Amino acid sequence: MQRPAIKHCGQCGAAVAYRLPDDGDTKERAVCPACGTVHYQNPLNVVGTVPYWGDRVLLCKRNIEPRWGLWTLPAGFMELHETTTEGAARETVEEAGAQFEMQGLFTLVNVARVGQVHLFYRAVLTSDQFDPGHETIEARLFLESEIPWNEIAFHTTRATLECFFADRRRGEFSIHHLDV
Repeated sequence: MQRPAIKHCGQCGAAVAYRLPDDGDTKERAVCPACGTVHYQNPLNVVGTVPYWGDRVLLCKRNIEPRWGLWTLPAGFMELHETTTEGAARETVEEAGAQFEMQGLFTLVNVARVGQVHLFYRAVLTSDQFDPGHETIEARLFLESEIPWNEIAFHTTRATLECFFADRRRGEFSIHHLDV
């Protein structure tokens, strides 16, 4: 088992030991031998949207690593004290400067190998004008036939776009649960 990066207790600063906690937990955790604090590491939530204007989808060209210069849906890590929809909306404003109305949850994508869960919501754009933030080189609308599939930054983005266009052709949107 590869050890997580926790080396010192966040409460008292003592070096942690990896072992089963005394509370009956069945997973090895970082446990502080000095103060007894058990440190849990849990998956990170990535939240975003599939913003669309008619038959076009909004993509953002990344101005940050990882995957600088490639295209993605507006998304990012959820912050403390916000809901998944609030986080998805915030990321869409920050990355694309888009105006939109949030719709329902569209994809829930497990990325277990990196400890993440990605949640994408559909968002209908109310304007085709964008004001991208510093994390985005360019925000642009694409027809399905125009999507630069070989320049998509993440598997979760590709899978979500594939589901979106398949549902659009079917004339009905549903919630998709995927593992990538």
